[in-house]
Parts: sequence; C-alpha cells; structure tokens
Amino acid sequence: MRVLMVGDVVGRPGREAVSQLLPQLRASLDVDRVILNGENAAAGRGLTEKTARELLSAGVDVITSGNHIFDVREFVPALDRDWPVLRPANYPLSTPGRGVCSIGAFTVVSLMGRTFMPVQVDDPFRSIDALLETVSDDAAVFVDFHAEATSEKQAIAWYLDGRVAAVVGTHTHVPTADARVLPGGTAMVTDLGMVGVRDSVIGDDVSAVLDRFLTSMPTRLPVAEGAEVTFNSVLIDFDERTKRARSIERVDRECLLR
Repeated sequence: MRVLMVGDVVGRPGREAVSQLLPQLRASLDVDRVILNGENAAAGRGLTEKTARELLSAGVDVITSGNHIFDVREFVPALDRDWPVLRPANYPLSTPGRGVCSIGAFTVVSLMGRTFMPVQVDDPFRSIDALLETVSDDAAVFVDFHAEATSEKQAIAWYLDGRVAAVVGTHTHVPTADARVLPGGTAMVTDLGMVGVRDSVIGDDVSAVLDRFLTSMPTRLPVAEGAEVTFNSVLIDFDERTKRARSIERVDRECLLR
C-alpha cells in the first residue's frame, strides 16, 4: 500500500493547488490513501465545513490538524461528527472531536507536541502509548506529529520505531531533507512542509510578516497571494503484512494556479 502525506495547506491558494495536483498525483504515483494536514486551510487559520469538504472532494482520505483547529469557533461542533477530520489526540478527553481515524486496517493518528507550542496538551509520548493499546494489531498506523521542535519530532519517531508505520512532522511549513526508514521499520521525516504560495513566509504575506518583526506589534498575517504554489508531501510505501514501511520519498512540486 502506498500513502501520500501532504504538508500544511495554507488558505485558498493551498486548497486550489490540492484540487489541481492531487488527482493526477494519486494516479501517477499509484497512491492508495492520502493524509493531509488542513489546520490552516481556511484563510490561513483553522477549518470550515466548506473548506474541509473541498479537500475531501479533491481526494483526501483523512484531514489531520494541530493548534489552529479550534480557531474557527463555528466549526468546532463539526469535529464531533463521524467523518475523517481530526484534532490532536492528546487534547484532554473533554475536548470536542477525536484524534484517531480508521479506514479498515489503515489508522491515522493526529498528535501534537509540547515544546515551544502555544497550546498546552497532554504528554504526547504517554498519550500515544495509551492510544496504541486500543488500536488493532492488524492496523498500519500513520502519525501526524504537529510540533515546533525538531528534536521532539525526531525523538517521538525513534520512540515509536517498530510500533507504527510512519511518524511525519508538520507545523513549521518548512520541508526537511531527512526522510528515512528507521531500523525498526518506521518511516519518518521531521517536517513535511506546506502547500502554499511560494513567495511568502510560511504561506503568509511577506510585508505583513516583516512588519511584525520590525515593529513587534501584533500585526494580522494574511495569507499570501500568488499563482505559484509550493506543494510538499512524502510518499510512503509499506508492507500490508508487517505493517511497516519499505520506503519513504519526498514528493515536492511547484504548481501554477489556473
């Protein structure tokens, strides 16, 4: 089975790039499942029902998220529905939504780190230990680890080596070049990157970001506009018998929006 994991989608340009590229990538790369981080898909912060359905209609099987998943308050009740849109699993149990989604023997976990993160959540290491006890032994588990610190991302990948099929980092919107299969058979990469306007600062308007750094004022950061969009992802091939990865490779594209 081959799984494509797509980096953080930023705003309308990111969604349009997904709609434009994903169908052809699914066909050309012989992709069976697509996991995508969508926490920035609605105007750069959070999700709406419309934007979530737009991504699912483009060929996404499961949408993961992170610290921005609750930014659009009107969307929060939708997280309790029985559909493949996840919030991080290590939020408190009373938090709306769920952090795990299974489609047959294919299981996706959305998980969030704690180091340098603006939201305090439960310990991701202990949380994933408890969660894996509830997952079927027949399941191939893919973890989207939404975290800031590269050390925390690499550490949890080693911690889970041999227990899950893949641990893929999101959140920084900057792709890393360390994709590999660990000795126990777990594919990992520190950060997927993003699907967002190429000439931007992690998908946001350059002028607005510079203004915030130069003035230290809480400037609003609008999504960057532009026709050239970067599409970052990784393709993971895994053995359905052993539930472990055979290979992981970066799939990075430049898209010119129609």
